[in-house]
Amino acid sequence: MNYLNKISIFLTIAGISFLVYSCANKAQGPTGGAKDVTPPKVLKSTPVNGALNFNKKQVQIFFDENISVEKVNDNVLISPPQKSQPIVKGNARVLTVSFEDNLIDSTTYTINFGNAIVDLNEKNPLKNYRFSFSTGNEIDTLQISGTLIDAENLNPMAGVLVGIYQATEKDSAFLQKPFLRIGKTDESGRFIIDNVKSGQYKVFALDDTSRDYFYQQGEGVAFLDSLVTPTFRREEMRDTIWKDSVTVDSIRTYMGTRFLPDNILLKYFKEAKKRQYFLKQERKQPQAFTLFFNAPLAELPVIKPLNFNWDDKYMLQKNNTMDTLTYWITESDVYNKDTLQMSMTYLKTDSVFRLVPQTDTLNVFMRKVNVGGKTKKGDKVPDLKAPFYKFNTNISGSFDVFSPIVFRFESPLKAADVSKIHLYQKIDSTLKALPVSWQQTDSTKMVYALNYKWEPEKTYEIAIDSTAYRDIYNNESDKFKAEFKIKSLDEYAAIKMLLAQYDSLMVLQVLDTKDNVLATKPAVQKGTLFEYLRPGDYFVRAFIDRNRNGVWDTGELISRRSPEEVYYYPKKLTLKANWEFEESWNINEIPLLQQKPAELKKDTAKKTGQ
Repeated sequence: MNYLNKISIFLTIAGISFLVYSCANKAQGPTGGAKDVTPPKVLKSTPVNGALNFNKKQVQIFFDENISVEKVNDNVLISPPQKSQPIVKGNARVLTVSFEDNLIDSTTYTINFGNAIVDLNEKNPLKNYRFSFSTGNEIDTLQISGTLIDAENLNPMAGVLVGIYQATEKDSAFLQKPFLRIGKTDESGRFIIDNVKSGQYKVFALDDTSRDYFYQQGEGVAFLDSLVTPTFRREEMRDTIWKDSVTVDSIRTYMGTRFLPDNILLKYFKEAKKRQYFLKQERKQPQAFTLFFNAPLAELPVIKPLNFNWDDKYMLQKNNTMDTLTYWITESDVYNKDTLQMSMTYLKTDSVFRLVPQTDTLNVFMRKVNVGGKTKKGDKVPDLKAPFYKFNTNISGSFDVFSPIVFRFESPLKAADVSKIHLYQKIDSTLKALPVSWQQTDSTKMVYALNYKWEPEKTYEIAIDSTAYRDIYNNESDKFKAEFKIKSLDEYAAIKMLLAQYDSLMVLQVLDTKDNVLATKPAVQKGTLFEYLRPGDYFVRAFIDRNRNGVWDTGELISRRSPEEVYYYPKKLTLKANWEFEESWNINEIPLLQQKPAELKKDTAKKTGQ
């Protein structure tokens, strides 16, 4: 084969290979370049941003690429607030805002789009884009800004309105008319109220679930005790220029405008008042039915049986918050009825938040039992006459030195024969009998405690004879026996907090890693000691107990009573076994917004996408 033929064959094979490769990769499509991370850019608008004497009812904003508008109700905020929300639409590269309300003369309007404007393909948001115009000869330029936190746990509150009224308005304006101007808090609780006119103002925050821009009973609020006068000043500012996400390129210094006040601190709370109404009924077993209410009852409902008689034939069980009532029926002729018909008269909250009598007719039913002892929905119905009266305890092989033995019964206790309860300490191979202290710990007659001052590292035994307990249905308990050993003191840790500035109204609390309260004690001048803590991570907070009732109290709007002040110890406490943490705490040393440890801080309000 000559040289030219070899070249011809080589070129033919190469061409075929190229065609095959090209065809095989058609489905893959172009690989493209780097992912687009640039948000849309504004090219122009009608009118221009900051326009004066604008009297039309439509704004158009033009972008450099196709856009869409996401979650308008959550993101877009218009100030002053509108009775009828404007229509906000994105079409290709144009965003249109059409006002439904008539525009007010000589007023500055602000449209804060939050994170609503995104590019069509990659959804990159144009964050917190603001557009403003005036219907008069000037545009107002002042700002009021600050932070909103939860009064009880100091967490930032997101998605909450913050608004202003003129100082000349009565406080009742917050209950009757919309805000003059508004802003909304972001994920860090920060808010800005833009385009404010010179003057003095009252400031409120509002979790506006009714979307009417003024307070309705039950909504979360905050208020500032003092009036605010917005102003500004020119001062030297710094702008950090980054090479990348971690490396600073340079810091630019320039003269800029600082709007004041910019450090308002609002504490969000919900009043203890809740609307009272009947929620539901429940009858999981024939002998008892439960009534659930939305709020604690001021007084018990009046129950009038319609198809049965239960005089002196029932026992009432109330929970600690007085919003759940369980009626235990003791007469078999009554609890054997499939349906108990009754009228219930109770106090219900009306439209102006007054408690007025309400009467409902209830049909409390228990589903019929099918073959196999199951209901139509497959749920087992408890036996009316159980083989034994059941209870459970908190006893474990390794028992806490400070804990009583707790007994929880499945139905109300009628009688307990304490002579049949035997408590012993094991000494070598012998049992030393101990006194028994039997105590009811709640109003339901279903929870009891056996108290004793346990000795660390000692072994105990409890033995209960059969028939020691009898419930209201005359079911009797079976015999019970358990052995347990008390933990060594070396297994525990302790926290002792000494207040740098002692306040007799201060109450201290130990918290777990989920911000739950584990222990509460009033402050002691020589140091407040929390003992018998398991090794692990803990946090401490305190509140000023103004009314000395031992619990944190929320605020009240009408009387302008602020929630009780809360403080957080700024460090996590990692406790080890057989170790006591001691610390002096100055609650005012660190600003309140910086006190709460990062491990506990979270947003407790609804997220809005802003």
